[in-house]
Order: sequence, then C-alpha cells, then structure tokens
Amino acid sequence: MGNLRSVEKAFERVGATCEVTSDHDRIEAANGVVLPGVGAFPKAMERIRELGLDHALNSAAGRDQPILGICLGLQLLFESSTELGGAEGLGLLKGKVVEIPAGGRKIPHIGWAAVTWHRPSRLSNGLRPGEPFYFVHSFVVEPSGEELIGTAAYGGEFACVAGRDRIYGVQFHPEKSSSAGLRLLQNFVEVCE
Repeated sequence: MGNLRSVEKAFERVGATCEVTSDHDRIEAANGVVLPGVGAFPKAMERIRELGLDHALNSAAGRDQPILGICLGLQLLFESSTELGGAEGLGLLKGKVVEIPAGGRKIPHIGWAAVTWHRPSRLSNGLRPGEPFYFVHSFVVEPSGEELIGTAAYGGEFACVAGRDRIYGVQFHPEKSSSAGLRLLQNFVEVCE
C-alpha cells in the first residue's frame, strides 16, 4: 500500500540509511520508522494487521521511537476513517479521517498547496512560511486541537501536518515536493538521530 521506492530514494538523498521491512526486530532496532502509503485506508489497515505491524508501530510509539506517516500513512496513524464504509486505524493520534472538504472542486486533490504552520515543529525547521508541497489525496485527517501542526487549503482549509511527541504525519508527499520536501525529510532524520 505504499510508494516505498520513491520514499526510500528521497531519504537516501538526504543521507539516511533506509531499509524496507515488515520484520518486527528490524523495526525495533531502527532509529525511526516511516509509514508511507497510497490507496484505501481499510485495505491498508487490513494488510498492516495481517503483518502484525499494528503491534510493531504501537510498540515503537511506546518506546518513543520517532514515527513519520506520509499521505495515507498519516491517516493510518489516526483512530478511524469513513473511507469505503469506515475502518479503525492505529489510534496513535486522536481524531478521524474524512473526505476532503473540497467545496465543489474536483476530487482527488492533486497538485501543490502552501502549508501554514500553526505551531512550531521540528519538521518545519528551515522551511519558509507558506512553502508549497505536493498533494494527491481524497481524504484528510481531523486531528484533536493539540495534535494539529499545519494546514493547507483546497476548497476549504484542512489539516495536513499532525503529531504529538515524536509521532508525526504529513498529508502531502515530501518525496515529490522538491527541496522543501527533502528539507522536511532531513528534519525527520535529525529527530531520529
């Protein structure tokens, strides 16, 4: 359910050593965990549970191991989604996933949008206010107030960066967002160090 190779290459570009794995011991030994994703929330959660990755990710969060969810990966960090009749998520962040409030615009939202940072985050170090990132999505998260980090707009405003402690998620694709995306990934690598 993921865009694994492009995410892996982007992390390598910022100097990180990456390993694509579902092995629980390798995940536990890692300095950080990235959960990328494309596709439908219910199917992705089904696959995560089949592999036991729900337990591995909950364990990582319990150890304060840094976690970054990308696109669908952000959504999976939340408690539930309304997509395709609904499904429960990982519950690492409080809130739910709903269809994007596009205000009559075409769905999916595909393209660049400026991100407004609502509170300081290690992910935003060195990024200009209003820096654009590349989005491809039909659903968005509705985080609890304290977990909202950044928003973008498409028809209406929506949450696009959320997190607490060392659990982060972004709705956009940093691996496809030019130098700003690479800077964000570098910032996450620094969180992991």
